[in-house]
Amino acid sequence: MKISIKIWQIGWVLLFPCALIAQTANTGELAILPNTQFSTVGDFNNTGTFINDGEAFIYAHFTNNGTVDFASGGLTRFQGEAVQQLAGGNISYFYNVLFDNVSSPTASFEVSGDMSIANEADFNNGIVNNDDFGGAIIFEDNATHTQVFDGSHVDGPVQKIGDDSFEFPIGDKQFFRYAAISAPDNTNDTFSGKYFFENPVGQTINGETPTANAAGVITLLDTAEFWTITKDAGTSDVLLTLSWEEGSTTPQEIADNPLEEIHIARWDQAQGIWIDEGGIVNTVDKTVTTPLALDAYGIFTLARVNSGIIEEGDVVIYNGVTPNGDGKNDYFIIDGIENLANNNVQVFNRWGVKVFETSDYDRNGNVFRGFSDGRLTVAGSNLLPTATYFYVITYDAQVNGVTQRIKKAGYLYLTTD
Repeated sequence: MKISIKIWQIGWVLLFPCALIAQTANTGELAILPNTQFSTVGDFNNTGTFINDGEAFIYAHFTNNGTVDFASGGLTRFQGEAVQQLAGGNISYFYNVLFDNVSSPTASFEVSGDMSIANEADFNNGIVNNDDFGGAIIFEDNATHTQVFDGSHVDGPVQKIGDDSFEFPIGDKQFFRYAAISAPDNTNDTFSGKYFFENPVGQTINGETPTANAAGVITLLDTAEFWTITKDAGTSDVLLTLSWEEGSTTPQEIADNPLEEIHIARWDQAQGIWIDEGGIVNTVDKTVTTPLALDAYGIFTLARVNSGIIEEGDVVIYNGVTPNGDGKNDYFIIDGIENLANNNVQVFNRWGVKVFETSDYDRNGNVFRGFSDGRLTVAGSNLLPTATYFYVITYDAQVNGVTQRIKKAGYLYLTTD
């Protein structure tokens, strides 16, 4: 028996009762109006047009081979007590999405269709697995997510479009381990991130096969986990943040003190080595961030570096600047920097915006005095506000007879009040 129900005079929803459960099929135009709820206990198959501006409860499988979209916003709740397959040949556009299903420890949601999220994804319960099933999960410009944890995240790649900073809600093998990027320049810039709880050495990922070879400054690689970060569209570059969690995914020897020796390493396929991308450590959040915007993408992992590789002349960095004319710390003092070959000094604010840059620091008065007066910086010749900034010093050094480009980064405390 087939039952047809007309919804708001705009289309047809077909219900197919069987011995155990009904299936809902939309072949026409189905609109969920604001402040209106819709639910389907059985599988929902859409080959027509499904517009959700209200609240849709999907308790079983979801397949879209038509149009799924919203006009003013709505919430689609994927909830169930058995594994839910989210499939279809056409991309589904959602405003808000809730994932709430703990039926499987590895994949409560098997995503083989493409999903776009415009506003917010709430990871309440259940792992969203698109890695094993091939679906795409896309966060649009200004889209966010909440409640991500080991028990609910995306196991597979996530793509982010837009000019806002973003934490990729990614994990693997029931461990949430995010990566984050700073805000790109343009709304169409697109980046993707994925986490692997496995050894990157010897694997072929996107045509790259890392070995254990590392540049001389790197003393230890995290070979228990890695991330891939790709720039899919756009021209801007971003700062990268990786997270760690000793005792679960990150080896203890990586997370040991001194924590300032934790950096981010990137596999350079052309050179055949892991290279140091630098790192500013946040011990509270257990994260490390590249001090400079990336100029290449691909495979990343955590690493420890030899912080003792120093510059000839015992360089001393004084990280307090009080430009009040009293003759004490009136500028960013780096004693001995003239001994660093090809040195470059940059200062960034808390949002990663460059406020100062110069080469051959402290020659001919080119020092940081609290003013944004470097080339290619913001608000040239303006006194910067009191705040914590961070500096990056790059220079050439001989490591085991090979010239390496070294990056030193740290916090800089500026008081201009």
